Amino acid sequence: MKNVAVIGAGTMGNGIAHTFAQSGFSVNLIDISEASLKRGMATITKNLDRMIAKEKISEADKKLTLSHIKTHTSISEGAKNADLVVEAAIENLELKLNIFKELDKACSDSAILASNTSSISITQIAAATSKPERVIGMHFMNPVPIMKLVEIIRGYNTSNAVTHTIMELSKTLGKEPVEVNDYPGFVANRILMPMLNESIETLYNGVAGVEEIDTVMKLGMAHPMGPLQLADFIGLDVCLSILHVMYDGFKNPKYAPCPLLVNMVRAGKLGVKSGEGFYDYSENRKAEKVAQQFQK
Repeated sequence: MKNVAVIGAGTMGNGIAHTFAQSGFSVNLIDISEASLKRGMATITKNLDRMIAKEKISEADKKLTLSHIKTHTSISEGAKNADLVVEAAIENLELKLNIFKELDKACSDSAILASNTSSISITQIAAATSKPERVIGMHFMNPVPIMKLVEIIRGYNTSNAVTHTIMELSKTLGKEPVEVNDYPGFVANRILMPMLNESIETLYNGVAGVEEIDTVMKLGMAHPMGPLQLADFIGLDVCLSILHVMYDGFKNPKYAPCPLLVNMVRAGKLGVKSGEGFYDYSENRKAEKVAQQFQK
């Protein structure tokens, strides 16, 4: 397995492309937008520069990694010779089904088709193809080049051979793969999202403020980041989407999203990506934080 196609040049997609390219794979990064591809490649370059600054890689390593990545705006062109395709588009079922229908036509019968979905059924995605036994979930964690975990999700029809291949491949990337079965939220988000949602409920009910809730979880539970800040970094729209998938899948009210989360997403307060969520990430606020650091 040498040729990998990654669909989606956003946060997860460019991180996945970076990781495969740094491990020596030839990568086609695919997105319908040239602007998104340019932003994705700029992010990969910036992250490689950070690694150089930390003396984890050399300038030659950076150039080699970048040389392994080519960009495309066409799935049929970018994925036609792929041994593995990793779809990392937004968490939208209709979009993913359309992508996998197109991949089914574009790719060879031997290609493995993987989705980076964080909650949507792999079995349902696989049903859009004529080769469901070759469809699997590879749920990477953000930031992909740093985080070790990959959830490997078997669909109902995923073959043992494909599962074994992807488990071993993940290890060659320096990751720790964990095999899980195909139920809403899998393991990571089935546990994480109710915690984030309960943290938002705690704020919504006036039990404590944003920083107080996060401080309790950081100092009391040894979490590296508070749940509300983590929700901001994930994206409140993404959290809401995952909770909807889990609520629809289980029909259990414990997965129903908090009204505060719903309203914040409606208002466009999505966290880091929009500049404001539970915390303020605007340029003015960043400048204020820098000034405070110099005053200390």
